[in-house]
Amino acid sequence: MKRSDLDEFVKCYNPENRHDRKPTWSEKNPDGRWRSFDYEELINRDKASLDIFWLKDKSLEESENLPEPDVIAREIIEDLQGALAQLQEIASDLEEK
Repeated sequence: MKRSDLDEFVKCYNPENRHDRKPTWSEKNPDGRWRSFDYEELINRDKASLDIFWLKDKSLEESENLPEPDVIAREIIEDLQGALAQLQEIASDLEEK
């Protein structure tokens, strides 16, 4: 993850003035990732959940297009090994300081 991966969020979040925040989600733009909710809508949810249920992973909509389970498992292992290697490198850097 890079700082640039958060640029859209920071722009939408508008930390300088939260009252000027503008949602990117709407009925016409259901793929928008920034949405506001009023208190009543949140509190009336089952368990007052903040789940982002309106976002859908299009790659999962058609299960016949998913890779085989062994391919998914190998990809997960590779990602975890890469993350572990990065954490080990960070730990080494911290030990040197």
